[in-house]
Amino acid sequence: MRLLITGASSGIGRALALVYAHDGASLVLLGRDAERLEATARACLDAGAQEAETYVADVRDRESMAGIVRAAYDKRPLDILVANAGVATGLSPGQILETPEAVRAMLKINVEGVFNTVEPAIAPMCARRSGRIAIVGSMAGVRSLPYSPSYCAAKAATHMWADSLRGSLAPHGVSVSLIVPGFVKTPMSARTKSWQPGAMSDERAALIIKRGLDRRRSVIAFPLFMYAAMRLFALLPPAVVDGVMRRFHVDVPETPEREIS
Repeated sequence: MRLLITGASSGIGRALALVYAHDGASLVLLGRDAERLEATARACLDAGAQEAETYVADVRDRESMAGIVRAAYDKRPLDILVANAGVATGLSPGQILETPEAVRAMLKINVEGVFNTVEPAIAPMCARRSGRIAIVGSMAGVRSLPYSPSYCAAKAATHMWADSLRGSLAPHGVSVSLIVPGFVKTPMSARTKSWQPGAMSDERAALIIKRGLDRRRSVIAFPLFMYAAMRLFALLPPAVVDGVMRRFHVDVPETPEREIS
């Protein structure tokens, strides 16, 4: 089994790499923090990974990402590609407008970064008629939240793209899974100050994701009660749901990322 995982230096990406390492997988790990990425690779090798290649990469760089994915595939075909890298941003209490530069940086990472990761793998996987693509979305992509407008928009975009790819690539032997996590205890979620129902460790989340990928599930959503609630909220009158959402005290810190030319 050979996997490529972006955002592998921490959180869900790191936990997922370690889960597959225990099965002796060959891993291609991407992240922006060289020190943390190398620490993940060492941990994976200690856990039993066959190999753990690392690439310090920014998913916003389309040309660089294409080169990395193609090189990894040329060395040995990828069985699973996981587009996991992402950042969150939102509104603090009393704030009415997100910083435009932060919003655009987040969109570059969370939307264009997913495209840049997945696109280079589509042609070789289809030619081989084998492969799995996993795209990490969010509960925020199921029903919008008033305290994180642009993040919800970004995740909704990736959800729609994953749904479309699943239908278009299935005839070519390539499966696509949309991963829809709720609250997972990661450095990113720790910055958000709110009630976090069903919060779980990144290790548990990784085990759920692996089980779903092994079964080639179209949607891997967890916890299920939260996914069901968000789907229900999407069907209820918007004014009712918006009113309920506003009752919760939520502080989503602005991402420090800024748009790059």
